[in-house]
Amino acid sequence: MNDIINGNKELTQEQRDELLKTLKARFEKNMNFHKGIEWDKVQTKLEANAEKLWSLNEMERTGGEPDVVGYDNNTDEYIFYDCSSETPNGRRSICYDREALESRKKNKPENSAIDMARVMGIELLTEEEYRELQKLGKFDTKTSSWVKTPVNIRKLGGAIFCDRRYETVFVYHNGADSYYGVRGFRGSLRV
Repeated sequence: MNDIINGNKELTQEQRDELLKTLKARFEKNMNFHKGIEWDKVQTKLEANAEKLWSLNEMERTGGEPDVVGYDNNTDEYIFYDCSSETPNGRRSICYDREALESRKKNKPENSAIDMARVMGIELLTEEEYRELQKLGKFDTKTSSWVKTPVNIRKLGGAIFCDRRYETVFVYHNGADSYYGVRGFRGSLRV
């Protein structure tokens, strides 16, 4: 964690090798997530971008189990989402954003989803991205994940989160300053 504070967003060669090995194994295990995408091309992109590799390592370190879920032809980027079955364990018990965190008078959480994502170099999934993820499998059947909240909702003090129950994806609202042990956030990264 001190590396983040000091601004060092590079992995050692050993960390890079281990992360690439983990990502490749997950990629091969979940071929239905990324039909038509070749690992060698993904790896070439990753090896050319140390900071994005660092961000993927942060996703992995906090329990996100990132995997490739698509490719954007317009931008020539591979898209990674957190694909852990439940919201990442290392990103739970957090409120939505800094404003919500500072507004709490008592029992403040340690962090916020927006701040953590910014430090990690990733974006919170949007509601649409969350729904796309759910087409790949069953995620958040026991937990929930903050998603990027529209400005008009946030201005009124709220934030939205999603989960999957009863074979259905639900979108809910809560005060942005709320936090629960089973709510975290899922991120995305383009490489």
